Amino acid sequence: MREAMDPWTFVLASYAIGVGATAAMVGWSLVTMKRAEKRRDEARKR
Repeated sequence: MREAMDPWTFVLASYAIGVGATAAMVGWSLVTMKRAEKRRDEARKR
């Protein structure tokens, strides 16, 4: 009896990691951008 590994498990895991990492990077970029805009606005008020 030959048992082959199902490649779709790894394909789906790769997509999940890729999408999750992309979403995390976008979220991190948005937070960083908001902080930079806030610092810029505070610097302009001085």
